[in-house]
Amino acid sequence: MSNYSVEHKEFLRKKKRGKIIVISFQILILLVFILGWELLARFNLINTFLLSSPSLVLKTLGSLFTDNDLLVHIGITLYETVVSFLVVTIISLLVSTLFWFSKRLAKILDPYLTVLNSLPKVALGPLIIIWVGASTNSIIFMALLISLFLSIINVYHNFKETDSNYITLLRSLGASKLQIFMKAVIPSNLSNIINNLKINVSMCYIGVIMGELLVSKKGLGYLIMYGTQVFNIDLVIASVIVLGVLAFLFYYLICLLEKFIQKKTVN
Repeated sequence: MSNYSVEHKEFLRKKKRGKIIVISFQILILLVFILGWELLARFNLINTFLLSSPSLVLKTLGSLFTDNDLLVHIGITLYETVVSFLVVTIISLLVSTLFWFSKRLAKILDPYLTVLNSLPKVALGPLIIIWVGASTNSIIFMALLISLFLSIINVYHNFKETDSNYITLLRSLGASKLQIFMKAVIPSNLSNIINNLKINVSMCYIGVIMGELLVSKKGLGYLIMYGTQVFNIDLVIASVIVLGVLAFLFYYLICLLEKFIQKKTVN
């Protein structure tokens, strides 16, 4: 026998129906865009040399896949993005934790973090190549520069904004600073940490592509740069589409992690 009331069942049914409608419209918009793009190209209403077409993009992707180049380029970009994402996430959490335990240190370093975050990282590209070398390391370093300082600022700000009443209550009960951090700060900021992960992965992704545009001989960023140099717009757009698909997969994985954590916290 079901434990749900009739009203709750109806609420869940409406929620599911609403989700289906949203997804259906999202898919419909994408299909209409692709179909319209292809029809404009077929009837010569747009210049396919400049704007390509879905069929030409698919042909380019098929050619790259047949030559085993596509998976190699995707694998390199994924590796660089995942490594930089993990490093940024770990360092930002550690530094933000240190700042929360030492407010004085946070005040001392705050202006430096703001300045470093404001610097145009692309302008530092030549210096990064000289310091680190024209290699995968320089690409990962570029991604770290772009995302790390913003991540630290966001995470520490969230830690600092934890409900002061809750912290005062724990202090009155004799809780240590570590206990307050583990019992109040972290649980209160789980959703904020997840949101910061979404920002981290997108910023690392941007940093990796920027790094590949500068120094790489492989990767999706390299394909975009090479396609631009030889005026192969089909290759450029195909690479951009693959980047979009990977970005969606990154976002979806973070959303799955968010749902998993929410279930654990509820149980």
